[in-house]
Amino acid sequence: MNQRPDDVIQRLTQALGDAAIRPAEPRYLEEPRGRWQGRAGVVVAPSRTEEVARIIRIASKTQTPVVPYSGGTGLVGGQITETGAPIILSMERMTRIREVHTDENVIVADAGCTLAAVQDAAATIGRLFPLSYGSEGTARIGGALSVNSGGLNVLRYGMARDLCFGIEAVLPDGSIFHGLKRLRKDNTGYDLRHLLIGADGTLGVITGASRRLVPRPTDIGTAMLAVPGPDAALSLYHFVQDRVGDGVSAFEILSGVGFDFLAEAGLPHKPVFDARPEWTVLMELGLFGERDPSLMLEEIFAEAFEAGLVTDGVVASSGQQRADLWAIRETIPLANRAIGAIASHDVSLPLSEVAGFLADAPVALGKVAKTRINAFGHLGDGNIHFNLFPPKGQTREDFDNVRGALSDVVHDMVAARGGSFSAEHGIGRLKVATLQKFGDPARLAAMRAIKDALDPKGIMNPGAVLPEA
Repeated sequence: MNQRPDDVIQRLTQALGDAAIRPAEPRYLEEPRGRWQGRAGVVVAPSRTEEVARIIRIASKTQTPVVPYSGGTGLVGGQITETGAPIILSMERMTRIREVHTDENVIVADAGCTLAAVQDAAATIGRLFPLSYGSEGTARIGGALSVNSGGLNVLRYGMARDLCFGIEAVLPDGSIFHGLKRLRKDNTGYDLRHLLIGADGTLGVITGASRRLVPRPTDIGTAMLAVPGPDAALSLYHFVQDRVGDGVSAFEILSGVGFDFLAEAGLPHKPVFDARPEWTVLMELGLFGERDPSLMLEEIFAEAFEAGLVTDGVVASSGQQRADLWAIRETIPLANRAIGAIASHDVSLPLSEVAGFLADAPVALGKVAKTRINAFGHLGDGNIHFNLFPPKGQTREDFDNVRGALSDVVHDMVAARGGSFSAEHGIGRLKVATLQKFGDPARLAAMRAIKDALDPKGIMNPGAVLPEA
């Protein structure tokens, strides 16, 4: 920063007015897992794109770092920084649904709209916005695109990137990229949309997006089934796909440890099984009147039981029971936080490698330290949340000296199997060193060249994705 923070605040106040300036409350400076405490020179909440452009122009002139802040739900530290006195640019006031195009299956929204708000707007016209995960009531559209988030329905509908036709963004020099197109085909050179999506705010600030909507399934069926192990779960997935094709909306795998944590953390949930299984699958079918999906799931359960792929299970018989089953899946991350993870990993693997990894990783990790492992996630797309916890009677701080070594074991095993150390949470600040270790050198060099070209002053979220220059 070339000017004192007070001078920058004064310039921002003159440009935007007092209504845009926020006190640096703890919510802007904390991340969900409590690993870092952020810093801020000022928190600014613009109400429209032109105000974002003014902020970035002031930041560019004064060489003040800008940290975009969306819903604050990111798990890799992209929304906070521990150094300097940056402008925290909050999107909380940019919450307009700008346009709804029913006949195009498109909705155009401010980047500050929550996922839930866009879902609700889509529902009013009989459509579905399928990007969905536990924090959708808080997570905002701009942040979801900035990390290219995934969630529960990637298997059928794709990542945040796949549900975006166009974006509007403010670039590091304060210019506005007017890319809010609603086109399915537009081959007119470099696609800045895909460059900015997944960049974690390091190349600009996304201010609006045109999002793809899809028809709402007329019938939904949900089942939770106990399986002998991850290999059986994968066989069950193919078994179901062969019968319903792309009617499978979600296919989650849950370790029995997750159920133990729910009880240990004292979180309410309705028991499904008399005896807690070692592994469980939660699946959902979304169909369009071909057949009753609940009856199909009952038939699948019977056939899979005969084939030895399933040992127990329940098919939801009501909307409430369906909600209860999903509540278990969505509450497990809360239980994880209550227990306190030593190290959390968001990995993806080729489907054929998932079972082998889940079998081999505990053995390799046991050579470093004895931990409890809660593995769960989106088996249908190969994304596993592989989290390590202290044994009962110990805390995560007891493992500070081996946390890095444990993560190295996990990431090395994932890389050896052709996987990725970052499936849907992005790089942020947490995984910068890991990207440098595992990233392809040519790709890293190209990323650095892009960053230097678009943000030569290095003001946009410095230290996220790439090391500060």
